[in-house]
Amino acid sequence: MAAQESSTNSARGVFGITGIDTDEEEESSLVLLSVLSQHGRLGLCFYDNKDSSLHYMLDTSDDHELHLLARVLQEVNPHVIITSAKQEHCMTRFLQQLGSNPDYKPEIVTYPYVDFDLKVSKQRLLSAHLPFLPVSISEREKMAYLSSCISFDSPLMLRTVGALLKCLDRRRVGVELEDSSVGVPILQFHAYTLKGIICIDHDTYSVLQIFKSELHPSVYKLHSGEKEGLSLYGILNRCKCKFGSRLLRQWFLRPTQDLAVLHRRQEVIRFFASPQNSDALSTLQSLLRNISNIPMLLRRMSLSHTRVSNWQSLYKTVYSAVCIRDKVRNLPQSIQLFRDISEGLSDDLNYIASLINRIVDFEASIAENRFTIRANVHPAIDEKKRKMMGLSDFLTDVARRELEQLDTRVTSCCVIYIPLIGFLLSLPRLPSMVEKEDFEIQGLDFMFLSEDRLHYRSQRTKELDSLLGDLHCDIRVIVLIASDVKVLDLIAELDCLMAMSSASQEYGYTSPKLTNHKRITVMEARHPLLELCSPVFVPNSFRSLDSQGRVKVITGPNSSGKSIYLKQVGLIVFMALIGSDVPAKEAEVGLVDGIYTRMQSRESVSVGLSTFMIDLNQMAQALNSSTGNSLVLIDEFGKGTNTVDGLSLLAASISHWLKKAAVDVPHVLIATNFHSLLQLGLLPSSVQTLETAVDGDELVFLYQLKEGICQSSYAANIATLAGLPPSLVQRGVEVKMCKHTAPQMHVHIDECRFVVEKFLSLDLDDKDLDLQRFLKEELLPSAGELLNHT
Repeated sequence: MAAQESSTNSARGVFGITGIDTDEEEESSLVLLSVLSQHGRLGLCFYDNKDSSLHYMLDTSDDHELHLLARVLQEVNPHVIITSAKQEHCMTRFLQQLGSNPDYKPEIVTYPYVDFDLKVSKQRLLSAHLPFLPVSISEREKMAYLSSCISFDSPLMLRTVGALLKCLDRRRVGVELEDSSVGVPILQFHAYTLKGIICIDHDTYSVLQIFKSELHPSVYKLHSGEKEGLSLYGILNRCKCKFGSRLLRQWFLRPTQDLAVLHRRQEVIRFFASPQNSDALSTLQSLLRNISNIPMLLRRMSLSHTRVSNWQSLYKTVYSAVCIRDKVRNLPQSIQLFRDISEGLSDDLNYIASLINRIVDFEASIAENRFTIRANVHPAIDEKKRKMMGLSDFLTDVARRELEQLDTRVTSCCVIYIPLIGFLLSLPRLPSMVEKEDFEIQGLDFMFLSEDRLHYRSQRTKELDSLLGDLHCDIRVIVLIASDVKVLDLIAELDCLMAMSSASQEYGYTSPKLTNHKRITVMEARHPLLELCSPVFVPNSFRSLDSQGRVKVITGPNSSGKSIYLKQVGLIVFMALIGSDVPAKEAEVGLVDGIYTRMQSRESVSVGLSTFMIDLNQMAQALNSSTGNSLVLIDEFGKGTNTVDGLSLLAASISHWLKKAAVDVPHVLIATNFHSLLQLGLLPSSVQTLETAVDGDELVFLYQLKEGICQSSYAANIATLAGLPPSLVQRGVEVKMCKHTAPQMHVHIDECRFVVEKFLSLDLDDKDLDLQRFLKEELLPSAGELLNHT
């Protein structure tokens, strides 16, 4: 085992899962995957030497069993797995289980934790061999380019990239026969998404306000806790148990393209959204409040950390699960989830609930503040309870006999019992016992020092352990319950769907029609968040068909509602992809494979780049990654740079999409103030604007989408609404009018520049300079000629 790299090698089939096992395949394909799991988050990337491509997955949540990682391994089938030597227990257990799989045994490589350091990883990425970039490119330019290829807002993933690059260089993957100066090439970067999962990046979640964390308002939790702010997750999460909230977040983080799964969710939401089923909804939700984390409770009990409250929670959970099952059995069994709950929650739950109630003496447990078992439950348990009750006197007698065998300096001792450790002899610490060597007493095994008392094992305490055993643990572990995760999964799913159904009822949502067609039609759509903040909300429709109208340009003055319109389209599509009802009168949504946005957010990670560079990075991702099944939302592209440059790049991007075959053009929605874009002849025939009206000097926003273009930016009106001083606004209007009434001035800009340059060329320190002659004979004639022209 090397100092910096340890690996577990095994002779395995290269594609053990699929059954392919040939030397030829081994030589032609090699996939190395690097992974980190921390605090319920998973980050990974992998390199495929067939096309020298690096694939990365954005940081996402995973459960304690790492089921998401298992899906990735099944799809990617890596030959080498790279991870940190310092890792969480769940990853250790996962790798151990992976090693026991006879059909798939990848090589496991571990690196020191320092090799996964974020700064080290970024530096390795900057030093990576990217043959498609010019050799003379600066580090800043390279960082700017990389930020458009790979997401810098996923720190776990970036850290795995650093370890992966180290492994590639160490093993010389693909360049074994090349000179040592030749690095392992990376020819492509690809965002990796699990099959059937919609690709949505961190910025999109932020700008659409799908999630929004904010500091807790309590001064006591200001620095220690966060809460969900005004967000889509916040208004839909009406789950009654933590399992439900956790599952709903997973649905948000991994929206699906599986129509069967979405239809399964929709039929439950439709059932509970009906007013006639409101009683069943309220009854089930009240029962869900009693559902606790059964696996965690059982782990505590197995470790002898059981409290009376744990038993109460366990009993309430099992009893409530029985009631939920019985209630669901009275609901239509034609609905798949109801049928699964009726069959999956077996009659064993009744037996477990009655067993707990029959065995645990809750009243005595509360009174004595310790776990207590009812009498006459089982003869063996009654016998152990009897022994426990008389144990104090018995141990006193044992301690007296032990004291007779000890040094005369020891004046007292006692025998104590510690769960999971057993019986120990406890002695006071003598003044002469200073160092650890002084604790040694012949015939006794020193265990530990606590509160100036020394604890030992003697021959008699060992006999007590054998005779009486671990009494407390034996008494606590009286019920063997198989923690059936399926039971909790079904209950959590029911909780999520009832939560979304409650929101649908309250806000007047509609169940969308989901199809595999490449079309999105939403009639009278509303923004699910803004409508909660505004007394009146004007709905607007959106229509993008299979082969036409897929690129739309929205114009209008600032504050007219362009951004809100884009966001409400994105939110409605997202809601449909998690199975939720949507805020619209009617909706048909084709299953998109990704939602890409070019919108600024406070959470955008700039990595030291300008606003326009962030724009370019987001646009590059949309251009490179979107397909005919994607939704692309672009808002005010080109801010932060020269107007002509921004306009040119926006026009080129639109042209790029329009040149594709109709079925390959994504659903593109663009909001812009570049009205001159309309004269370039690159836009689709239908351009839309958000309607406004002018009442005297006042600009009125109607927020209604209509065909056509915005004829004015209404900058002066908006400046007045924003509170700028009237004199400043008036001066802006005068400058604007001057531009329009004297366009010929622009023709003579060269003459103006000539006069300025002539004046600036003077050397005022020249003693021979005749300034009066220069002004009279050279400067004034040129200026006079210019004024005559204007």
